[in-house]
Amino acid sequence: MKKDLGVLRIIPCLDVKDGRVVKGINFVDLRDAGDPFESAKVYGQEGADEICVLDISASVEGRRASLEMIRKIAQNVFVPITVGGGVRTPEDMREYLKYGADKVSINTGAVENPKLIKECAERFGSQCVVVAIDAKRVDGKFKVFIYSGKKETDLDAVDWAKRCEELGCGEILLTSIDKDGTQEGYDLELLTMVLEAVSVPVIASGGAGSKEHFLQAAKIGTSACLAASVFHYGKIKIGELKDYLKDNHIYVRTD
Repeated sequence: MKKDLGVLRIIPCLDVKDGRVVKGINFVDLRDAGDPFESAKVYGQEGADEICVLDISASVEGRRASLEMIRKIAQNVFVPITVGGGVRTPEDMREYLKYGADKVSINTGAVENPKLIKECAERFGSQCVVVAIDAKRVDGKFKVFIYSGKKETDLDAVDWAKRCEELGCGEILLTSIDKDGTQEGYDLELLTMVLEAVSVPVIASGGAGSKEHFLQAAKIGTSACLAASVFHYGKIKIGELKDYLKDNHIYVRTD
């Protein structure tokens, strides 16, 4: 089993569509979950280690994420920000970094043009490059999906994770589409398979519904836990979550 890589990071995720934070289940049935700027500010104050902002319709609509949105969020929070959505070229990544992102997440663009990972890593450093992998069980295997879960690919999620590491990504954001929004817990089987296949940090995403779910992911060596619903709707407070994890011998950053 992969060893713990150190301090567990807690990352609220803002899925943004039409300028609003949205949240659904299994990537569908989206409902409004607030203002991205206010949400980011609150999470920063509550002790989030990072904030992930994903423009979930950018790739589908063939555009970049809003640069003004990135700038405004970056100016309002004082924790690292990862931005994703619509990245097709190193120039797209450069613009996101220029407007305040600390890291940039690539998903569809990386699958359709794998050399993009290498180009971005060489130009900006691996630490800036996060590859997001959206995976779903299909006929007993974990398949990679793109365009916000709308299009299935032939890629095996574990094989793709290994390839992304080879190409130079600094981190993998691994989302279970099956678990997304269900609050039933992270997909520990998927997580374990990817954790054992790569050495770069892996962020668990999709399914967090209780403090115990974060603990389970941490115990198998996950570097960070990303969640949305439980934070957006006040089910779990970040400070209380960190206290719980600390009480259970998980290293977390506390102020």
